Amino acid sequence: MPTTMTPRLWGLLLLLALAWGCSFFFMAVAVKALPPLTIVLGRVALASALLWGLLALNGQCLSLRGPVLLACLGMAVLNNLVPFSLIVWAQQSISSSLASVVNAATPVFTACVAHVATRDEKLSGLRLAGVLTGLAGVAVLAGPAALRQGAEWPGILAGLGACLSYAFAAVWGRRFRALGVPPLAAAAGQTTASTLLALPLALLLDQPWNLPSPSPEALLALLALGLVSTGFAYTLFFRILDEAGATNSALVTQLVPVMAILLGVLLLGESLLPRHLAGMVLIAAGFALLDGRLFRPPAALRG
Repeated sequence: MPTTMTPRLWGLLLLLALAWGCSFFFMAVAVKALPPLTIVLGRVALASALLWGLLALNGQCLSLRGPVLLACLGMAVLNNLVPFSLIVWAQQSISSSLASVVNAATPVFTACVAHVATRDEKLSGLRLAGVLTGLAGVAVLAGPAALRQGAEWPGILAGLGACLSYAFAAVWGRRFRALGVPPLAAAAGQTTASTLLALPLALLLDQPWNLPSPSPEALLALLALGLVSTGFAYTLFFRILDEAGATNSALVTQLVPVMAILLGVLLLGESLLPRHLAGMVLIAAGFALLDGRLFRPPAALRG
């Protein structure tokens, strides 16, 4: 069974939701002036600089053993390169609010992957009901209009691809604890590997030297995306993953849309259709079933 969440872990989860919720706003600003891979490269490079600085201040280092490097490489692909690229690409055709709502399906995918790939995070009947409810929410998000018109469908599919990648990452990342890698070092290793992988791709495909000069707003958004929504956020994510497991760490994506929607509505003039809100409600209901705490007796909750 997944680890019980303590008030401290819930606090970290809320703080992480705030940092990641802002990321959809920052990406929506940056994508107006920069191509996806250049944004991904800037994001992980800035995060790496911050995380290595924090490692030095804390007197920590990253082991260069083969299994640790393999773990970092896997997380770089599954938790950064693939999902970041898909989300930025998706936000070229869907709003930041909708992108964050689609991302809220991550716990559904994570629960399924964890059931198959782990021995201690299996799906119960209640959790299976949560998975099916969450998937129904995703279907409502897409809606018949999206299927007919096709305007939002590619962006939604890209967002769901990011969810699946995050799900594999949450399970893959459990190996850092088994290898004795501290959360801060794991975060630094992941973003450094991501930078090394993203650099040749951005140079080859985006050719950033041919791009027009980005606006100050886009540069500030990229800076905040790298330092706050990636570097700082991953120090929190790996701490939660280390202490609470894959399924619990994925719950943050249920909280992220609230912040992303507020920022999108207040600062970008975006709006959500009724079906988007209905889909989010269904996904949240799936989250409640997956989490299971609402259905436990008070004595079990205290224990």
